[in-house]
Amino acid sequence: MTDKKSNPLVDLAINIIIPSVILMKFSGEDNLGPVNALIIALAFPLGWGGYELIRFRKFNFISALGFISVLLTGGIGLLQLDNQWLAVKEAAIPGIIGLIVFGSTFTPYPIVNKLLLNEAVMNLQLINQQLAERNNTDQFQACLRSANYLFAGTFAFSSVMNFILATWIVTSPAGTEAFNEQLGELQLVSYAMIALPSMVMMFGILFYLWKNIRRLTDLTMDDILNAK
Repeated sequence: MTDKKSNPLVDLAINIIIPSVILMKFSGEDNLGPVNALIIALAFPLGWGGYELIRFRKFNFISALGFISVLLTGGIGLLQLDNQWLAVKEAAIPGIIGLIVFGSTFTPYPIVNKLLLNEAVMNLQLINQQLAERNNTDQFQACLRSANYLFAGTFAFSSVMNFILATWIVTSPAGTEAFNEQLGELQLVSYAMIALPSMVMMFGILFYLWKNIRRLTDLTMDDILNAK
């Protein structure tokens, strides 16, 4: 069914673990070779991204940037460009997303509202009613703006860390076995040192919003949650 969400463990395996193993273990000339290993490794996230797009039939801007990122990585490796371009690419993708999130703060539709204020989870009608009755709507909007700034900050953190890690780890010329191995190592290290801390930051932002909703509405957890 098109509304069924993908399994996060499957996403992790296909987008991170399998490509990293291929790059690190099968890039030798006695195995797949640097070029073939790079092509096969990148085929997994590319193929999975295309499958997800067809399956859900819904355009996702973040997924599209990820798709472009994989293509750029492949281009840098196959065209044997300078490693500095890899570092720039690694920093540019989260940097672009962060700028979009930051810019959305000045629109009627901050991205953090869409992600964290979910009608399927929260009783938004009751929350908004209580905010209005207590004249706290403006204060809550200020909290949302702060949350959106913090959310943009998580991407700024990712951008800087991506650049540092790519510069530090990937030092071999593109198109070589060593380049592939270091690229695989970069994917694994990036997940541990960037993705996981970013998730912790997201939980912190969610807790910040949750705490302020309770403070400004005086609602209980049962009231806030949209139980069905």
